[in-house]
Amino acid sequence: MTRLYTPVPLSLHTETELPEDTAHHFIKVLRARVGDPVCLFNGEGGEFHGVLSRVDKKSAAVRLDRFDPDNRASPLAVHLGQVLSKGDRFDWAVQKAAELGVREITPLFSERCEVRLGEERQDKKLGHWQRVAISACEQCGLNLVPVIHPPLALADWLVAASADARFVLAPGVEPFMLGEDRPASVALLVGPEGGLSAGEIGLANRHGFRNWCLGPRVFRTETAPVAVLAVLQWQYGDFH
Repeated sequence: MTRLYTPVPLSLHTETELPEDTAHHFIKVLRARVGDPVCLFNGEGGEFHGVLSRVDKKSAAVRLDRFDPDNRASPLAVHLGQVLSKGDRFDWAVQKAAELGVREITPLFSERCEVRLGEERQDKKLGHWQRVAISACEQCGLNLVPVIHPPLALADWLVAASADARFVLAPGVEPFMLGEDRPASVALLVGPEGGLSAGEIGLANRHGFRNWCLGPRVFRTETAPVAVLAVLQWQYGDFH
């Protein structure tokens, strides 16, 4: 069934007008027809099931007849601090992190970060990353969209990131076993292509972040959060 993020009020037994861009995607791209089933969610919790009830030249409406309160959200609240990377690597990291149930993502600038964003470009990128996260939620069934925060300097994020457990990926350190205690929240720091500097890792340590190395291989910047988030969801979240 097609799932569509629809940032408008939703209620049962009403005909809901789809936003113009959502209607265009549903009708023109997915080629939906009147009577086709569809699922709508607005990020406020749960999802509504219904059918496409009306199609006009520039609009479409859905009749909603069932509500499912399941958000499919992980009990573990993860805030990912990911240093910006070139090309579509950061997009890929955002997409996969959303699928893996992360709650918040903050793009970061670090010493070895090669990405520079002016104010106008930053605003455009922020909107783009949020759309990437929304698309991932439409695909994976999550009804609560992760928050993509404006980019921050790494040092500023370390001060602001509050969580029950904090980890920084640091290749080459001695591996450790995750504890039996189940934290409700985790802050996870992932560096850029060239890695975090020794000074940045030390700064993270002084803010309560533990060094974490998964094994003998060094992951790419977009692969690292996928691997670590999967482990966290298995250990503390909703993977079984």
